[in-house]
Amino acid sequence: MPLPHLPHRRWLFLAAVFLLLGVALPYGCSRLAYKERELIFNIEPGPASWFGGLPAGVAEMDIPLAANPASPRQYVHAWWWPAARKGAPAALYLHGTRWNLTAQVRRITQLRALGFSVLAIDYRGFGQSPGALPSERSVYEDAQAGWARLADLQPEPSQRFIYGHSLGGAIAVELAKRAAEGEVPAAAGLIVESTFTDMADAAQAVMDTSLPLRWVLSEKFASIDKIGKIKVPVLIVHGTADKYVPDRFSRQLYAAAAEPKRLLLVPGATHLNAMTLGSQQYAQALQKLFGIDGRAGALPTRPGKPQIVNFHTEPNAAARSQ
Repeated sequence: MPLPHLPHRRWLFLAAVFLLLGVALPYGCSRLAYKERELIFNIEPGPASWFGGLPAGVAEMDIPLAANPASPRQYVHAWWWPAARKGAPAALYLHGTRWNLTAQVRRITQLRALGFSVLAIDYRGFGQSPGALPSERSVYEDAQAGWARLADLQPEPSQRFIYGHSLGGAIAVELAKRAAEGEVPAAAGLIVESTFTDMADAAQAVMDTSLPLRWVLSEKFASIDKIGKIKVPVLIVHGTADKYVPDRFSRQLYAAAAEPKRLLLVPGATHLNAMTLGSQQYAQALQKLFGIDGRAGALPTRPGKPQIVNFHTEPNAAARSQ
């Protein structure tokens, strides 16, 4: 779920506190940073009220993190849902803020319907993954552990993909950058949906303010500085009616990304339903960019150079409008 569900006044208060006290009272910075993380992750404990149970075929697992003498039992809880087709591409699913895996069933189901086996993780502090309040550093570690497990489940690098929604998109960008730099197993492609350029931009959009949040936020999630370093095809998806994270952020990420890349702007889609409303466009983009055969009933496609597409218009007109 999006960062903008946080009350406007709480963000404004946080910014004011940072600006007024951050320099004058250095000893309070750690507490302020903790408050910032509370506001960003905004965790809802327990299962989502609408959770109806695991879909048939989903296996639960706990993925251990690197040994830590101080916390030897650290792990992330995960769901593994293999595709019906043997050898199908596999995607690591990285969710956004607030809600744990029990709130992600619909999107995970849709991603699997598009042809993927899906490994979905809860970051430490979410759902059944034990741990304290997450941080930018800890969620990157958790994603890396999930990615290592996915590499075991799908050992073919050309069949491994990273998917992130909202804040999960920023985590996915960091993981894809690490893959490009050889720090983690290789990836075949990156898919990000309803995400942002960096945390300061996202917070300013929520608050509709010109306060210099970039100076005071300790959690950066600076995708805009990283996405150009990714060396695999990148699919960026955004709904044009997203009132929480404006689609201009995806346009900026697209401009900064290296080829091959593709931007899907889904008309009328909100922060949560771009994959639902744009399912056929999604399948089309997956085929053209990654060579993945999406779900049955997708629009007919022809191989071609990846291009920016706004599905309000014909592709060439859309390219001119960006």
